[in-house]
Amino acid sequence: MMSLSSVPRSLRPHQASPSAGPPAGSPVVELNVGGELYTTTVGTLRKLPGSKLAEMFSSSAKACTDAEGRFFIDRPGTYFGPILDYLRSERLPTHHIPEVYREAQFYEIKPLVKLLEDTPQMFGEQVARKQFLLRVPGYSENLELMVRLARAEAVAARSSAVLVCAVRTEEDAAHCADALRVLEAEKRSVVKFGPWKAAPQVKDLLDCVKMDITAQGYQVYYEQYSERTLRAKYFSYFYTFVFIWW
Repeated sequence: MMSLSSVPRSLRPHQASPSAGPPAGSPVVELNVGGELYTTTVGTLRKLPGSKLAEMFSSSAKACTDAEGRFFIDRPGTYFGPILDYLRSERLPTHHIPEVYREAQFYEIKPLVKLLEDTPQMFGEQVARKQFLLRVPGYSENLELMVRLARAEAVAARSSAVLVCAVRTEEDAAHCADALRVLEAEKRSVVKFGPWKAAPQVKDLLDCVKMDITAQGYQVYYEQYSERTLRAKYFSYFYTFVFIWW
């Protein structure tokens, strides 16, 4: 577990200059990671040769220090504790898994990265969901387009709507081509997803879209499109995403 600023001042590297490496006379160091204070040993930080942490605290490394002489790392301090816990005792984190995973990647703690990728949470995101979305053509670009369209319609409005067409197969895409032409003739903007070659269904895709837009800070929900502009047989392909602004 992390310990806060409890090292005797005589052991603190307060005389270190920005170009100095870790102190040669003492294995104990005090770190300032994004404003959070940690105390550990050089041996712990160098435990995994080849990692960025081991490189940072090699004898030839140039160190950055704060006003108190503590070694400074400009990263989120909250998630550095689990990194230290793993280096000390190989204990895996149980909370904030995605955030710790990101930090483990930054510090190049490869064994921890691999172990975290095998947890249900990260396996589901990295192997199942992300791999599915990679098979949906233009997924990220479509998300950006949806946000741009929603923001363009948000002037003096409490909500704005974006029309989405989701087709899983080439047959579905051909089936709703006429409906897309009708909407285009009416100057309606439609964001089209698919087709894709993967098992997840249209609802799975729509849930992913909602999840990823919500992760950007937007309040959004979706519902099936049912305006009379289209025949009922096309309703299963078209959905309205509603952005709530206030």
